This record gives sequence, structure tokens and C-alpha cells, in this order.
Amino acid sequence: MKFLDEAKVYVRSGDGGNGCVAFRREKFMEFGGPSGGNGGHGGKVVVEAVDGLNTLIDYRYQQHFKAKPGVPGKGKDRHGARGADTVLKVPVGTQIYDEDKETLIADLTKLGERIVLAEGGNGGFGNAHFKTSTNRAPTNANPGQLGEERWIWLRLKLIADAGVVGLPNAGKSTFLAATSAAKPKIADYPFTTLHAQLGVVESDGREFVLADIPGLIEGAHEGSGLGDRFLGHIERCRVLLHLVDGTGEHAGEAYKTVRAELEAYGNGLAEKPEIVALTKIDAMTPEDIKQQAARLKRATKKTPMLLSAHSRKGVPEALRALLAVIDEGGGTTAARRRDGAVAWQP
Repeated sequence: MKFLDEAKVYVRSGDGGNGCVAFRREKFMEFGGPSGGNGGHGGKVVVEAVDGLNTLIDYRYQQHFKAKPGVPGKGKDRHGARGADTVLKVPVGTQIYDEDKETLIADLTKLGERIVLAEGGNGGFGNAHFKTSTNRAPTNANPGQLGEERWIWLRLKLIADAGVVGLPNAGKSTFLAATSAAKPKIADYPFTTLHAQLGVVESDGREFVLADIPGLIEGAHEGSGLGDRFLGHIERCRVLLHLVDGTGEHAGEAYKTVRAELEAYGNGLAEKPEIVALTKIDAMTPEDIKQQAARLKRATKKTPMLLSAHSRKGVPEALRALLAVIDEGGGTTAARRRDGAVAWQP
């Protein structure tokens, strides 16, 4: 399934049904009187967060959604039926923005959460509604009210427990493939990963969700490379795993480049707990490992982990370190869903 994390959608609720003008004309009903029924309410447009989805690809091929109108009233005091609602099913973690892409309407972070985007129009009153002691034969009825319409933006921010960041070709996808059943594309050229990937990782009999995003380069917040729009997928993560390619020129400078982009992006990413690891040590000599680890330690002010996703050296230790931070933040996503808690809390 193709990944899509943003879509523009037009929604319109149903119009209310018109009221009816009618009179009873049965035999032996000398003063039949008005019998026009009310029109039915128009259907609503609802957005619901459901399980089993992790992309907005359905809204690439259909952008217009309209609810059914209410049924007009009829004679013999028959009221019109309510119009059917239209439900847009989206993944958990979807944000809904107004057409300006700045006004946040809703953030659906809980499974089963629903929000009404457009209320249906009220049905019109039939002439039976206007009958009074002084107006026994009203000939007027109300038309149904028009429904609401609007353009909205759907923006998906994946809900994961931990996120992987780093420069292109830092080994992020290789790490995800080595620790989960995910099958990300892996190659020896930059920007192999073009969209966010999720994988369920197991460590010591426990599971947590790991998110891999495309690599960042200097100036990503200004649109360089693939830009920084994918950073939204790790905003909800409890902890970041920062991978630095040990075979690069200078591990410390590579780390600072990514940190500068996280700080420029904002939204609290720079303040998240971070675990730093030097990768690809299986392709390095002991002298190179010592030199690059020292450079990275000076840049981070802490001792980095050493790992190789290919040989799995240091991988179990990295997973345990991630799980320890996740537990401090309230447990894994799977545990919170099982206990009926919200999927994500800031």
C-alpha cells in the first residue's frame, strides 16, 4: 500500500428535507385540517479514527464527500427520514486542519474517536406544525436548511514509541529491518527512504513501535533534500534514536547537522530524550571506531553507543535503552491501547 500522509478533502453535509403542505380529505372527516409532515434532517459528515490504517491513500483518489439530504415530509403527518451520515475513516494520529492549513480543528489520537465536521441542515416544518386555534388551515411550510460545506486538510502523524533520525545513509532503514518485520528499501545511495516507515520491535519479550523517517541534510527546514515535513511523524515519540554513520568524514559534525535541523523545526523535538549511536562499526577498524566515538562524545557530551545493524552487535543494548526511556514516559503504545488509555499523550 502506498504511503500518503497529507490530503485535501471537500466535505458537505446533507440539506434538510422540505416541509409538506397537505390536508386530510378522508370521507366523513368534515374538518380534515392540515396534515403536512416535517422534513428530515440532513446527514452529517463525520471523521473517525479506526484501527488497521496507517496511510491516507484512500483520499488521493476521492476528494469529495457528501452526506445524504433529508427526505421531504409527506401528507398524512408523515415526517421525512433523516439523511444518512458520511463517515471518513482515518488512521489514529490524524490531524484535521482548516483550509488555511494552520487552524487545527481536531487531533484524533484515540482509537474510535469521532468528530463532526459538518452538521446536516434541519428539516423544514410542515403545515401541520403551524396549526393553531386561530389558524386552523395554514398553507405555509418551511423549506429545509442548507447543509454545511468546507475544504479541510488531513495530516497524518504516525504514533510510535521511538523514532530514528540521522543523515541519509546513516543505517536507519537497516536498523529497522534488522529489529522488526518491516521491509524498508535499503540501498547504498542517499534518500533511499522516501516516506516514513513503522515497525514493531521486540526486546526482552516486550514490543514497541519504531518509526523510521527519511534522512535530514543541512537546510532541510528550508526545503533542502526531502525537507523536514516527515519530522511530524516523530513528534509523538517518547524517545529518539540518533544514528551517526561511523564511516563518514566526521561523526561529530554529522551529529550537529541533524541537531540543528531538529532545533530549527521546533515542536519540542530538540527537547526529547535522545540516545546516540555510532553505526556501521563492522566496516571500521578499531582505530577509526575510537576516533569517531571520541568526536561524537565531544559533540554530544555523553558516551555514544556502538552498534552494527548488519551484524547485530550492540543492537539489543540499544533496544533496551529505548525501552527504558519509553517505560519512564508511561509505557508502550500497545500497552496503553490494551489498558484502554489514549494512544498518545504529550
